[in-house]
Amino acid sequence: MEQYKVLIIDDDEVIAQSTAEYFNMFDVKSAYVTGYDEAVAFLEKNLVSLMLLDINLGERTGFDLCKRVRENYDMPILFISARSSDDDVLIALNIGGDDYIKKPFTLSILLAKVKAILERYEKAKEALLQAEAANNIKVAHSDNKGVDDTQIALTETIIMDTAKHKLRKGSEEIGLKAMEYKLLKYLYDHSGRVVTKDELLKEVWDDEFIGEGTLAVHIRHLREKTEEDPKAPRLIKTIWGVGYILERTL
Repeated sequence: MEQYKVLIIDDDEVIAQSTAEYFNMFDVKSAYVTGYDEAVAFLEKNLVSLMLLDINLGERTGFDLCKRVRENYDMPILFISARSSDDDVLIALNIGGDDYIKKPFTLSILLAKVKAILERYEKAKEALLQAEAANNIKVAHSDNKGVDDTQIALTETIIMDTAKHKLRKGSEEIGLKAMEYKLLKYLYDHSGRVVTKDELLKEVWDDEFIGEGTLAVHIRHLREKTEEDPKAPRLIKTIWGVGYILERTL
């Protein structure tokens, strides 16, 4: 699979092509597509670090594509659109967008923002990979008696394996993406108190450009893997307007 820093999805081919060409001039390897189906096919065959996504994509919308991408990827998604209503901005951020840039935009400023986001995001991923390689995250709580210090009981049925960075439910192993593990581990280490959204964005992602949309998507995915009923969570609870709290049920 080929690696691209940026994928631009815009139904205006002139804008999409010129943006990609400008980014490539400054060694930010970029590609562009002009539709929903093209974007899905491109992501299946290539690795992408960041997406610039227009809302208007013909029969489908950028909102539709964002929802689909968020099911499988945790890359930054920046909406770029001529639509400027507050409703559009709120929808974009609530479904997983990390920023909303209104057209017309200045290519040099857009490039600077993209490069800053990529640098911070890649540093966070590198730090996490180094921690995983060293396997230096082993926490044992005193009330987990009789349990290996790499095996943390989250609920009566879910065990978090800090050595493998996976969840275990009976004989079933449930995979966690890198940022999902880091988020769950941080919430567990601070269980019993409310952890604000700003704290999570700073301490887990260490990236001022990653938004609440990305955080909400990761919380939803964790609930799908840890809760009997993700819509009525018992483990990871939302404190509206503030953040989240992990309440241990053991």
